[in-house]
Amino acid sequence: MNGFAIPLPPVKLDASAAELVDQITARENAKDAIAADQARLMVALDQRMRAERAAAGVRAERRGEGIAKQIGLARRESPNQGAVLLGRAKVLVNEMPHTLKALEAGKLNEWRAAILVRETDCLTPEHRARVDEELAGNPDRLHGLGNRQLEAEAQRIAYRLDAPAVVKRAAKAEADRHVSSRPEPDVMVSVRTLLPVTQGVAVMAALHQEAERLRNAGDPRSRGQMMADTVFERVTGRTTVDPATLEVQLVMTDRALLQGESEPARLTGYGIVPAQYARDLIRLPQDPPEGADADAGGNQAGQSPSGDKPPGPPGSGFGHKAPPAGTEPGWKTAREQARQVRLRDLKVGGVEDVWIRRLYTAPGTGQLLGMDSKARKFPDGIRRMVMARDAFCSGLWCDAPIRHIDHIVAWSGGGPTSLANGQGLCERCNQSKEAHGWSAKPVDGPRHSVEMTTPTGHTYTSTAPPLPGTIVSSPTTLPIPGTTPSGPTAAAVATPRGAQAVRRARFLVEGALRQAGADGGRLGRSAESGWAVVRIPREELIRPAA
Repeated sequence: MNGFAIPLPPVKLDASAAELVDQITARENAKDAIAADQARLMVALDQRMRAERAAAGVRAERRGEGIAKQIGLARRESPNQGAVLLGRAKVLVNEMPHTLKALEAGKLNEWRAAILVRETDCLTPEHRARVDEELAGNPDRLHGLGNRQLEAEAQRIAYRLDAPAVVKRAAKAEADRHVSSRPEPDVMVSVRTLLPVTQGVAVMAALHQEAERLRNAGDPRSRGQMMADTVFERVTGRTTVDPATLEVQLVMTDRALLQGESEPARLTGYGIVPAQYARDLIRLPQDPPEGADADAGGNQAGQSPSGDKPPGPPGSGFGHKAPPAGTEPGWKTAREQARQVRLRDLKVGGVEDVWIRRLYTAPGTGQLLGMDSKARKFPDGIRRMVMARDAFCSGLWCDAPIRHIDHIVAWSGGGPTSLANGQGLCERCNQSKEAHGWSAKPVDGPRHSVEMTTPTGHTYTSTAPPLPGTIVSSPTTLPIPGTTPSGPTAAAVATPRGAQAVRRARFLVEGALRQAGADGGRLGRSAESGWAVVRIPREELIRPAA
């Protein structure tokens, strides 16, 4: 039995196809049974810790602090997900016994149990128990239902039992409308807008209508591309070829920035990006060739002479106000001319301005070096270094954005305001570590590490991600002639001409640093490892080497 509610036969990879299916099913049932056990254990942990803190004299409103984070650590999830799992477990154990029993028996998986919890959260405990009994109390009714079907059944019963509560829930959901984003593969990002259904349908209809209009005007882009570009243009008030005006941060090695090497860069708020993509983001565009603003086939019929300002598409900002795209002569040429004009006006490819700041790392480890501060608040220089080093929240299994730069060992406990004693945390992780019974300390190692001890005595160690170009194995490298060694990832020996280019490029980087002011002071060249943080926009323009 292996301690589960159902038998779990041993793995036999040489079994028949039918037996392999049986083994897969048995393990799926075992996962469901374990999920039910975890729900009971999480509720028991919550009750035990609250009772212990009550006995220790902790105020009632603070007795639950940090428990969700402990559950997240135990389940290798973020603190936010730990809170979700704990809340769901409380409902299953205390209010939905039939759903918990169906989960334990393998009739429901953990996600479908979560659907029932979610769709009944607007009901009173009595009505929630009715839904639990009608659906989960009847295994035959659950059999074969997909996620959407189960959701619809729960909604139907909930509406029958308490229609006003369902309507009130819908009104509350409308108040919770918001916009969020998350990184996607291949240097893309998804921007999600949660809207009331009528507004969402209206947005999609308007995007489809605009895409159809552009297609009829001869726009070669796909429908999806036109809709995505329209969203960007209408939200920002700029076209897709206009430069960005917000700040973007890239962390990359000097070798990737100036010598064309392939070490990937890190885009703050996104993650790892290819080196060529990072260089393209900040490279000065080439001036368009003579005559590039004219179509290969010459002026279209009815187009105004080249000396006149041609009409442009609505909202392009080029030329005079024109009728809707596709109805005026020479629209295709006007669009291309508008694009070329913007490219000529750009200082940098895709951005307004580039400013480069050096960071320094210890030879052999790639760990950032920095100066200490006597103030309690972290100065801007150390804050930038912490954010460049940690990239995301330094809590284990948490990839939320950094919201707070906090002392690992508290300032009140004698902890210094230094790079080594600083860590980037999200709001929830920062609040959790202040709860009763938590402690943390820096740990010596090749990369910045923090050891956290929970109220139950469990220890967890989080380590900052390797900076771009860091190699763990520390291979033997050779210095570039005319330069100092750049640590474990030093570039191979270059030709004299290449070395001269590197010296000049480094002069540009250091010149910008002197003009802007080096936060925390300069470190000796012996500690240099050649990191650069590119911050956009800034006053001083640096032209990266090709």
